[in-house]
Amino acid sequence: MAEPIDSSLADAELAAFIEAVRQDPGPPARAVGAADLRRAQRLRVEARPPGPEIAWVEDLTVGSAAVGARLYRPSAAAQPLVVFLHGGMWTIGDLESHDRACRRLALKTGTAVLSVDFRRAPEHPWPAAVDDCVDVIRWAATSGGSSTGIGGPTVVMGDSSGGNLAALACLRLRDEGGPLPAAQILVYPNTDLTLSYPSARTKTTGWGLITDDVAWGAEQWVPDPSRRADAEVSPVFAADLGGLPPAVVVTAEHDPLRDEGNAYAARLAAADVPVRHRCEAGMVHGFLTLDTISPAAAAAGDRVFADVADLAVRLR
Repeated sequence: MAEPIDSSLADAELAAFIEAVRQDPGPPARAVGAADLRRAQRLRVEARPPGPEIAWVEDLTVGSAAVGARLYRPSAAAQPLVVFLHGGMWTIGDLESHDRACRRLALKTGTAVLSVDFRRAPEHPWPAAVDDCVDVIRWAATSGGSSTGIGGPTVVMGDSSGGNLAALACLRLRDEGGPLPAAQILVYPNTDLTLSYPSARTKTTGWGLITDDVAWGAEQWVPDPSRRADAEVSPVFAADLGGLPPAVVVTAEHDPLRDEGNAYAARLAAADVPVRHRCEAGMVHGFLTLDTISPAAAAAGDRVFADVADLAVRLR
């Protein structure tokens, strides 16, 4: 039974959206499968208003593994780079699903944004996506940035399962001797593939993201259940978080992933990693791509972009 909708939601538009989702939640992910979920997402993206115009957009293949990516640049001047890793339960999401968000990110922050088209499950289970993301970050932090006119520090950012990949990439790069990104921005991140934190139960359904859909995605990405508590897939279980880049961690009040994101922020801080953590009151999972639906979601996204812009200034 979903919790009742009340005035704790951030605005009336978001409340109407959640009510519509509750009236027609659609079939569960495990009944639909990855291929049909991707088709349905493409239709939603096509129906959404296009993102804002931006000076430069280019599709690339980058790194030693020739990973697909899309580069957004708000101007010809050299800019810091945000390597962006999209969400989608490790199974859906692509360059198009987050195109609008990446355009907003580049324009709001004055940074270049490189959106990564990493391999997805179930065709490519763990560690394929982490391998791709690490390869792109290495490329960006070394010769790749200069070859595309990017200057300054490299930051990694991800939302939802993309936040999971960003955290895992930082852990692997730390353990392998770098190069580490200058900062990590984790937006409502998956950090626990076992879904053992309380909000995975108290917010299990009725808030836009269904806990069992996330569990299905985790099963596709990490088929062996005994591995899902491994630090190589669930960063909140890492024994040591010391030596990682400074972090911004943003969670949402009405999100099944809220508590695991909050826990990861607390563990980073306990390991003396500089952390800026905020739980967006009245907000739901996925607000970075809900800006056309809810002014409050758009404002929450703008606050994340302000965090990125502030970091970019401090890191120059």
